[in-house]
Amino acid sequence: MNGGGRGGLVLMAGILLAALTEALAGSVLALGRNDILGDTAATPDEFAWLDVGYTACKLIGFLLAPWLLARWRPREVIIAATAAMGLACAVTAATTSLELLIALRAIHGLAGGTLLVTGQAMIFLAYPRGRQPLLQALFAMAAVVAPGTLASALQGWLIDSQAWAWIFFSVVPLALVAVGLLLLAPAPACAMPFAGHHGGVGYLLGAIGLSCLAYALSQGSRWDWFEAPHIIVATALGLGALLALLGHRLLTRGPGALDLSLFRSSDFTFAFIVSFVAGAALFGSAYLIPAFALSVLAFTPTDAGLLLLPSAATFIATLLLAAWLMQAKGVAPFATVPFGILLIMLAMWVLSGSTSQSGAADMMLGVLLRGLGLGLLFLSITLIAFGGLEPGKLAAGIGLFNIGRQLGGLMGVAGLQTLIDHELAVNTTALGAHLTAGTTALIERLAGMAAMLEGRGLDTLSAGRGALALLARAVAGQAAVIAFDRAFAAVSVFFAIAAPLLVCIKRLLARRASLAAGAVVAARP
Repeated sequence: MNGGGRGGLVLMAGILLAALTEALAGSVLALGRNDILGDTAATPDEFAWLDVGYTACKLIGFLLAPWLLARWRPREVIIAATAAMGLACAVTAATTSLELLIALRAIHGLAGGTLLVTGQAMIFLAYPRGRQPLLQALFAMAAVVAPGTLASALQGWLIDSQAWAWIFFSVVPLALVAVGLLLLAPAPACAMPFAGHHGGVGYLLGAIGLSCLAYALSQGSRWDWFEAPHIIVATALGLGALLALLGHRLLTRGPGALDLSLFRSSDFTFAFIVSFVAGAALFGSAYLIPAFALSVLAFTPTDAGLLLLPSAATFIATLLLAAWLMQAKGVAPFATVPFGILLIMLAMWVLSGSTSQSGAADMMLGVLLRGLGLGLLFLSITLIAFGGLEPGKLAAGIGLFNIGRQLGGLMGVAGLQTLIDHELAVNTTALGAHLTAGTTALIERLAGMAAMLEGRGLDTLSAGRGALALLARAVAGQAAVIAFDRAFAAVSVFFAIAAPLLVCIKRLLARRASLAAGAVVAARP
């Protein structure tokens, strides 16, 4: 199949709508957490399993998708995954049972990971190489732009105007239309290797390792990391299972859960490393900006969602610009990577100057620069990673690439959460140390607050207590502002350190490829 004509358009539309179902269902907890907590009457520890179940099963979906594609045609796999997503979302919207919601979130993750890998592999298989920049840019809009920007705006509006259940209701028609289009579209031929009989042990080890790491990374900051025994156990078990998987793959031959031959490609290896770093930028900034808006600036969910919406326009614009440069002008994909990194660094530096009085207009420059940087970065690393892979290795490569990006994102968010928690404690103590009892400035501030409260009808005693509470709230608010500003700056510093390291890695990989090519030439008779 060459992807031309009406059949190619129908197939592409079906894949994009399927990816949108994952975008909406996957990011719902970012803004809907408090509403879902209230309706389910769950404790924070119980509610955490909604997040852990989804994330762990999404990683497992990335891992299992190549195995599924080795046994069934890609159209059958993506239709089944999309239908499962739609059905699970329909049930989710109709229940407040926490146990059922945890199981449904696991289905969301497993179906989402599977359909993302399958959809992207189908695009590479169904359409000619010369059209991949534009098509992969379109796929990135649904798989990367939508969950990071567009979904937040829609979800915030639905939470404020309706209820969180409407977010899941909105997925159902998208899933139905996507399934219908995929049934009508011609299916591409699939050249996937058959997974051998020894693959079961590898997949089990991979599932255990990824699940344990997902739990440790997403919940570690809540438990002060290795101060909690169960975080130590989860981390050790996760790392041990992944090391056992690596050893298993080195000792066995044939296809399995982890295709190490992918790393023989210097381009894939470099793109995998960059995707890990880019995941930290995408997920970290997508966590920081709404969290700052909600907790410090007291934005409503609608306003917090709309804050990221303008970055979707710059994200999409640079995706299309990069696609045009690569497809029409023959620009190498690597050329846009440095610009993307520099723009993300600049965006985070601009946002690090935010204050408690900042509004959407004050943060807009940083938000727009973030979109520009991500657009230049993501399309490039996608084409670098998969442009030279054989058709039979595409699904394994896409799955492993997405696992790297997701783990990078989890580590980025975990690091930022830990930094903010630490900074909140330090800043609150430091600011409180300057509030010395009996000082003129403190007495005047408290007297002014008490007078204001008395003017609103409180008696003298209640007004005095209220003034102390307002002062404590002001100190906590300022501590939070400083903490978030340092978190934004930390992302910028992270990229300042990572950029030269990535250049060195690129040079080393290019040298390795050159030496390997020279060895092949020398071995010829």
